[in-house]
Amino acid sequence: MTTATLAAVRCGDVNGDGVVNIGDALVVAEFDVGVRQCSQLTHPEACDVNGDGACNIDDALRIAQCDVGLISCAFTCRPFTCPSTTSTTASTTTTTLPGTCTGACPIHTVFLILMENHDWSSIKGSPSAPYINDILLPIASHAEQYYNPPGVHPSEPNYLWLEAGTNFGILNDNYPSSNHQSSTSHLVNLLEAAGLSWRAYQEDISGAACPLTNFSLYDVSHDPFVFFDDVTQNNNPSAPRCLQHVRPYAELQTDLINDTVARYNFITPHLCHDMHNTCAPLNDPVRQGDVWLSTEVPKILASQAYAHNGVLFILWDEGGSGGGPIGMIALSPKAKGGGYANTIHYTHSSTLRTIEEIFGVTPMLGDAANATDLRDLFVSFP
Repeated sequence: MTTATLAAVRCGDVNGDGVVNIGDALVVAEFDVGVRQCSQLTHPEACDVNGDGACNIDDALRIAQCDVGLISCAFTCRPFTCPSTTSTTASTTTTTLPGTCTGACPIHTVFLILMENHDWSSIKGSPSAPYINDILLPIASHAEQYYNPPGVHPSEPNYLWLEAGTNFGILNDNYPSSNHQSSTSHLVNLLEAAGLSWRAYQEDISGAACPLTNFSLYDVSHDPFVFFDDVTQNNNPSAPRCLQHVRPYAELQTDLINDTVARYNFITPHLCHDMHNTCAPLNDPVRQGDVWLSTEVPKILASQAYAHNGVLFILWDEGGSGGGPIGMIALSPKAKGGGYANTIHYTHSSTLRTIEEIFGVTPMLGDAANATDLRDLFVSFP
């Protein structure tokens, strides 16, 4: 590789699209874990942005961090060429940072973003969702036949289902004061019993009290954890467990930068960002959500927690018309990615089962025991 040839390619532009962004970071991460071969890199010579002579997860992190403005994108690459054998695999990786391993590395950290009230047909191909369609889907895996549980509407029972595998017979969006549950059979209890951390990041809450009612653009029906008595001490706004785990969304960025996110992170945008409401100035719920994702998803993808065997699921709670398939997008260094899609029938029970399997917790909660997990979206699972 000559200096002239290297100079002709922008350092970091591994996929050759003329820009240095999260797409390049994901390509490098896939190469490092063996999902992508070196021969499949359009410009391997643009990979070594940290100048250490290798093309690996650290380069991917730096590229992702530059994309969200944490560091400069003015990289100077050290020439990197593909080795004579192109079978770089996870088994040859010697990195031992937290969350990494050799061999078939399990998923370590889960991020889950919930969007609202749109069929997949109103998202896929929509001119109002350029970030989802043009940036995320080409680098992600997604499901074409993912549904909310049959007859389960409106939002609140679907959020409860993702936490417990059942809606407890609830078919409304009432406050926890009337819909609170004494059951201890729900996901975060299993996680804590296994010594695993969890956190719910809710946009538009203050963090000064357990958010048991709607406030501003925060909708309590989109926050499943505050419906369980063992989290809220029977609807106590000062409940320590709730205050510890249900936190303002604004804290997520600091936790990502400091690498202090939990193992399971449940993220709820507020009503103008989750495609629920029509809000000025865009006055287009899908566009509003797409813009929010375009600013917030790169922060997650630029994090150590994501790069080291993390997964980000973006899904919708229910369809706008009540019955059609809804979106389920999986982004991960371990996902098949590259625009992979399947037509396997999934529901929210599939997501709950998948999360339980990732973290190795049992028993399978509610209908998760009957569900097909999401493993087909991944190269290896969990």
